[in-house]
Formats: sequence, C-alpha cells, structure tokens
Amino acid sequence: MIDYTHILKDAGLVASSAAATVGGEAEIVDLGAAKVEGHFVVDVSAIEVDSGNELYKIALQGSNQSNFAGVSGECAVLNLGANAVIDRGADSGTGRYVMPFQTEQNGEVWQYVRAYTTVSGTVGTGINYTAHLAK
Repeated sequence: MIDYTHILKDAGLVASSAAATVGGEAEIVDLGAAKVEGHFVVDVSAIEVDSGNELYKIALQGSNQSNFAGVSGECAVLNLGANAVIDRGADSGTGRYVMPFQTEQNGEVWQYVRAYTTVSGTVGTGINYTAHLAK
C-alpha cells in the first residue's frame, strides 16, 4: 500500500540531472523533526544503457530547509546504469529497487527529503521511474 503523501516522483523520463517531480512540481516531503527509518522504493520502467557508459544516481536527499538551500546529505543512494560503470556483472534493468534509509546522519536529523537524479554518460532517452517512501 502506498501513502500518497510520501510519493517522491511520478512516472516520467529523466535524461538530465534534476530533483524529482510529482505532477510537474518539485516534490519535497516533510517527515518531521524526529528521526525516521523506512525504505526508499524505486520502480524502474525503462532504462537506457545502449552506449555502455550511462550512470543514473538516484538519491534520497535530506535537508533541514524546506527549499534545500542549506546543508543537505544523502539518506540512501541507488546507482543504476551500464555494467562498465556500476560493475555489478550486468547492466541495470527494469524492476523494483528497495533501499533502507534513516533521516539521521552523524547526530543530525533531516526533516525534509526529496529524490534527486544525477545523470552522466552518453544519455539519449534516459531512465523512467517512480519513487516513494515505505515502512
């Protein structure tokens, strides 16, 4: 079951580095001031790895400022792409990827989270995925 208040990205192609959106608007979720533990769920429906050098770094970023203007960090990171770059024995494929996360790092608790994709390599079409938080 998905809690719609915790959807970080709806379906849509990503071919350049950017913060994730829902309905065309940047999506930032306020998780409150206490430490939160859960799962960052990424459902990939398409991924381009034709050039053999593509890398898609999908991060769950945390911040104490709702506009992410201040100090932020990464609560979870998923690296997908061509095997030559990620070195996992095969190119990344479509499917569900689930990563545990917590909003506390080195004694600091991040109240706000968002998904951010960093794209590198020779990318034509990119990656299509949705992302949400789950318990």
